[in-house]
Amino acid sequence: MSRVRFEPPLDRGRYPFSEAVRVRFAETDAMGVVHHAAYLPYLEVARVSYLRSIGRPYSVLRTEGLEFPVIEVSVRYRKPLVFDEEVDVAVVLAAARGAAFELGYLLSVDGEPRATGVTVHAVVDHQGHLQRVPAWLFRLAPQHRAAAGASGEPPKSAPT
Repeated sequence: MSRVRFEPPLDRGRYPFSEAVRVRFAETDAMGVVHHAAYLPYLEVARVSYLRSIGRPYSVLRTEGLEFPVIEVSVRYRKPLVFDEEVDVAVVLAAARGAAFELGYLLSVDGEPRATGVTVHAVVDHQGHLQRVPAWLFRLAPQHRAAAGASGEPPKSAPT
């Protein structure tokens, strides 16, 4: 059963963060096209940068006792990436609930969508035990922003 619920939009304006990644020769085949598995590190680079940009680099997460392992990933390939292109990898927090969250990605070159992706992450402690999504992450989720409205306060059922 798939955990992916989010359909990443093709509108770059819907993503609050992006990271530029240049396609390396080693990631391509004999035709200069990026191998399908090479997309996953692009998502990782953008995810790590996104977390750093919101003040939660992995070094901080670890001191807080948290890990965010990927438990599912989906990539939809639209048009190949090729050697030496600069890829804009945009990231959005799609949802946060319970002990998991989803991130959506849009990979584009010069504004043209080339791929979309979703990663689903568990929230665990250093021993691998499930933890609730931390409040700081839940507050960034669209369902929280909608429920909080103009007040910015979490809904009564929000995890803390």
